[in-house]
Amino acid sequence: MIGFFKKALPWISAAAACNVPALTQLAANAVSNAVGKNVKASAEEIVQAVASASPDQIHALKQQEADFALKMQQLGFQHEEELETIAATDRSDARTREIALRDRIPAILAVAVTCGFFGLLFSLLRWAPPKQNEALLNITLGSLGTAWVAIISYYFGSSAGSDRKNEIIAKISGSQ
Repeated sequence: MIGFFKKALPWISAAAACNVPALTQLAANAVSNAVGKNVKASAEEIVQAVASASPDQIHALKQQEADFALKMQQLGFQHEEELETIAATDRSDARTREIALRDRIPAILAVAVTCGFFGLLFSLLRWAPPKQNEALLNITLGSLGTAWVAIISYYFGSSAGSDRKNEIIAKISGSQ
């Protein structure tokens, strides 16, 4: 689904994933306008809204994408790859800071979130939660899952660089 999202709505998907709250909010607003309901400013919520869009909403999303591209260009971004670069630079800066300061807090938090996420997931699969706590546990599981994806992205990078590398290799291979 994410591959479709990136290809169908490259500007909105790049803004949703760039880790700049103002740009993520703009992407959420564009998707909200297209699907006719409020979409929270998180990449996961935006992807979910696009995934569940009807054919009419998909058409509206394409129009929002065109309008969004113009808005981003007015803000000084010429290509959606620039938004992906922001996210990659953000991760790189965080890693550099962690190395320079020998800060163990990110690693400790990563282990705690990972244990919490998989511990809660195991617990929910093993034992049925009380009915009055189901909603709270689902929200907690979603939050921990989102945090865990961010941790994996932080420590292992994202597929944006890999996609770009594949495009370059394809161009080189095609020209020989």
